[in-house]
Amino acid sequence: MSQAAAAAAEPLSARTPSASLRNKVMAASAIGTTVEWYDFLLYGTAAALVFGKVFFPRSDPLTGTMFAFSTYAVGFMARPIGGIVFGHFGDRIGRKKLLMLSMLIMGAATFLIGVLPTFDQVGLLAPALLIALRLAQGFGLGGQWGGAILMSAEYGDARRRGLWTAFTQAGGGLGNFLATAVLAVLAATLSQADFLAWGWRIPFLLSVVLIAIGVWVRVSLAETPVFEAALEKAEDGAHAAPVLETLRRMPWRVVLGGALKLGENISFYCMTAFAITYVTEMLHLSRSVALNGVLAGAAVATVSMPLWGALSDRIGRRPVYAFGAAGVAIWAFAFYPLLDTRSPAVIIAAVVVGLLVHSAMNGPQGAVISELFPTRIRYSGASLCYQVTSIVGGSWAPIISLALYKEFRSTLPISIYIAAVCGVSFVAVLLARETKGLTFAEIDAEET
Repeated sequence: MSQAAAAAAEPLSARTPSASLRNKVMAASAIGTTVEWYDFLLYGTAAALVFGKVFFPRSDPLTGTMFAFSTYAVGFMARPIGGIVFGHFGDRIGRKKLLMLSMLIMGAATFLIGVLPTFDQVGLLAPALLIALRLAQGFGLGGQWGGAILMSAEYGDARRRGLWTAFTQAGGGLGNFLATAVLAVLAATLSQADFLAWGWRIPFLLSVVLIAIGVWVRVSLAETPVFEAALEKAEDGAHAAPVLETLRRMPWRVVLGGALKLGENISFYCMTAFAITYVTEMLHLSRSVALNGVLAGAAVATVSMPLWGALSDRIGRRPVYAFGAAGVAIWAFAFYPLLDTRSPAVIIAAVVVGLLVHSAMNGPQGAVISELFPTRIRYSGASLCYQVTSIVGGSWAPIISLALYKEFRSTLPISIYIAAVCGVSFVAVLLARETKGLTFAEIDAEET
């Protein structure tokens, strides 16, 4: 019997992916996540700098920005719907097909934002179209995270799952870096008039190139052996309704995973999207100062996430995640006073430290959440934890921060807000069990 035939005859549960295949999957997951988060986070930066002026020009600056962030929040509202739909089919027919579809939806929506007419050209139709495309972005991203993380987690080995999934998480940091970098270059080289007239469109149109790259690296991937083995072993095949099965059997784990996500999610958008608004609108500094701070922070976050993930493989998920939650809660009270110095170097340092500590939550997060659920409902469970939180998390964080500042004319309430939600995540860490080193077979066996 040939080697290929022998491999085909071998039970799926016994097959171990080769090192080269694992590396290919990790690279593809990271690149694909980079592309999709570039699309999604580009909107947040543009909302802080452009959309209030282009799509809501008849409001005062802060109110226009609040309207822009409201359309930004719509994308988060659509993410749980995407998570439910993609999670359902991802647990029934596999991870790969759904990943490809989510990427195409995201890419098409982002490109079309780049060609939208402005309020001055078509009136209220402009923000209406913007909202529709933001909904499409959110729907696509809702399915992306769970699939990408599970490709990494289920192809990786238990000893280094924190590191493998952290590379996928780092793709989000790299996407933020690329989105901010393109806007930073345009803001530095174009006049304010040109930037508002047409320059802001360029990063959205460039997404079509990134989507082509993402599709190319993902198209040759095979389904994860862990998922196929679970279906092979199950007597009744895939769950007919995996989302409902998750909520019926493990509601507490969905709540726990959402609480773990809450502090990480809100603090990130307060230290990026809202920070850009604060520096440009309240402190009246240049767009370049704000963008350079987020650019430096995104670079540090991208590099540090795999390191935090690897550390969680050594000392455990809980201590690393707890450090991140407590650290960001404390740093929140220094963050805005440091921005108030109006020193570009100090502003960069404030964002860098904030996102570095924040990455102690973001880096191991993929491993932590994926290890909460057995294989047959993992896509649904992970997507529910990650995406439902966005409704009360990142979607409203910039809007709540702006409202707090308008009401109190102080950043102290915003710092308290960040510390409170990070406190929720810290308590969730204390309630969670340690899952470092557990194989998915062991996790699945516990649920049977």
